[in-house]
Amino acid sequence: MELAATDQKQADYSLPPAADLDSERPAVELHPLKHKFVFWYTRRTPGVRSQTSYEDNIKKIVDFSTVEDFWICYCHLARPSTLPCPTDLHLFKDGIRPLWEDSANCNGGKWIIRFKKAVSGRFWEDLVLALIGDQLDYGDNICGAVLSIRFNEDILSVWNRNASDNQAVMGLRDSIKKHLKIPHTYVMEYKPHDASLRDHSSYRNTWLRG
Repeated sequence: MELAATDQKQADYSLPPAADLDSERPAVELHPLKHKFVFWYTRRTPGVRSQTSYEDNIKKIVDFSTVEDFWICYCHLARPSTLPCPTDLHLFKDGIRPLWEDSANCNGGKWIIRFKKAVSGRFWEDLVLALIGDQLDYGDNICGAVLSIRFNEDILSVWNRNASDNQAVMGLRDSIKKHLKIPHTYVMEYKPHDASLRDHSSYRNTWLRG
């Protein structure tokens, strides 16, 4: 798969126009997904403080609602291993923005898993397929997922709607472990979004490890 990039420093997530996507789709019956999804990305310049809000930095890449459109879109995206640091890739259900303050997210939280950079792409792809295929338990409680490309590691997180529903939170953890075949040596951490709003941190000061 070719890297869609304008230069070595900045990844370009532009996709072909809708008409071009239609021309790539064979004339066969489409397979609708349970939910419509949207890919987003966030790219920040290391060491540079910007007055631009985080929300303004989030860019929509593409949305899709069928298996066929997913693969057309996905094959145009750059692989995580080729992306500059720091970059965030987001996959969320349509109508939910990847923001702590979004009405679907504000009472929820996220499970966090840290990966070595050599393997993060595989786990991210497995998670993406599990999400769009509605394979994870408590799927209606899931908002989306994020892959955060960082300098020394990559961080995968799965966002859910209700941080106070302990059964759903722990059930989601077990389902992620099962479907992604997370090694026993990896630690999963959970953090409510309201805690992130208070300490202005996505991944520090997690509340739960499992």
